[in-house]
Amino acid sequence: MPANRLWHYASVLAVRDLAASMAYFRDVLGFTVGWADADDWRMLERGDVRLMLGHCPQERPASDIGARSYFAYWHIDDVGALHAEIAGRGAIIRQAPADRPWGQREMVIATPDGHRIVAGQILGKSQP
Repeated sequence: MPANRLWHYASVLAVRDLAASMAYFRDVLGFTVGWADADDWRMLERGDVRLMLGHCPQERPASDIGARSYFAYWHIDDVGALHAEIAGRGAIIRQAPADRPWGQREMVIATPDGHRIVAGQILGKSQP
């Protein structure tokens, strides 16, 4: 048994417009607001994924840092179904679902600030 198990983490993102980013994650990507009682912070959740958005209006947008703007890889049962769900609500899709040589079907999603997320499923194997 590990001596100090890690569990229930949240990615933390600096966003320039907190209200717009929260609305994007909630209304487009299907997250629920876990808490919104702090002036400059919001917690959002979908399944086991948790995000903390911090209001940082003076920061450079993530879109300025190119490939370093990737912050998460979400394992999912059906990438095609997620694509259909969120694309219809206006998600920023950087790469449509495609089979990759490493045995994953993946797509790339972006946020209004330019943070990038890969959502992927294992090909030929059911998810846990």
